[in-house]
Amino acid sequence: MTKHVAVLMGGWSSERPVSLASGKECADALEARGYRVTRVDVGRDIATVLTSLRPDVAFNALHGPFGEDGCIQGLLEILEIPYTHSGVMASSLAMNKDRAKAVMKAAGVPVAPHCIMDRLEAAREHAMKPPYVIKPVNEGSSFGVLIVGEDQEHPPQQLYSSEWPYGDRIMVERYVAGRELTCAVMGDVALGVIDIVSDQHQFYDYDAKYAPGGSKHILPAEISPNIYHEVQKLTLKAHQALGCRGVSRADFRLDDRLHGTGELICLEVNTQPGMTPTSLVPDMARHAGHSFEDVVSWMVEDASCAR
Repeated sequence: MTKHVAVLMGGWSSERPVSLASGKECADALEARGYRVTRVDVGRDIATVLTSLRPDVAFNALHGPFGEDGCIQGLLEILEIPYTHSGVMASSLAMNKDRAKAVMKAAGVPVAPHCIMDRLEAAREHAMKPPYVIKPVNEGSSFGVLIVGEDQEHPPQQLYSSEWPYGDRIMVERYVAGRELTCAVMGDVALGVIDIVSDQHQFYDYDAKYAPGGSKHILPAEISPNIYHEVQKLTLKAHQALGCRGVSRADFRLDDRLHGTGELICLEVNTQPGMTPTSLVPDMARHAGHSFEDVVSWMVEDASCAR
């Protein structure tokens, strides 16, 4: 019997446009593979909608708070609808950058020193010697990320704004210069390592991620074989330490500049990687011999509850 898949997309987080793009690509691919697909733009009535639809599987293409932090996963558990990606605990843990870093560090995955503080306090004086990075604790797609340069006299004053939408608790993290590397896990296998080059951007920000031509994906990354394999090993270790399932992606910085430190650190693990035309996981999967349709079909067949 043909499986009925509800592709959950949209929602109301800052990442709604990315989710809609990811959801469309995944729904199109699943339809091409012969699945019966219902595209669901998720609203506050999602429990009622899913109860009415009773799909065989929920393909979670949501990004950001509610869709990526354990909330929708908990609802799907209650409704007993098998779903893709990570479960309640892993999703919640990975979304909280502070707690995720503590777990990864305990598992032997190197992370940058950081502190958690109130954004108004961070706006008054430097929380650490520049350069450093300011990040919301529970956001994705680089929303709210600010880089404070070595020569910057004062912290970013936009932290004072009453229109700051990312919450009052922020992470201040030591900036690590160098390459931006990323690697994904599919099942229990680490895929290839990508070197992300975004010449027009200070870092891999929202536009570099999603605008056509915003960045170049060099795959395989042109780094030493030892470092390449170390990134793959650490990606799998972080995935397992956080309890992730299905597909996840880990982001790294490698300071291999001429007079750099040589350090390799993990920035974070993304349990709901983008699946848009400019996203990284589809590139890694193709490099490993898996078409986009292969990947999304595998994710549907891998779906379960109690993840």
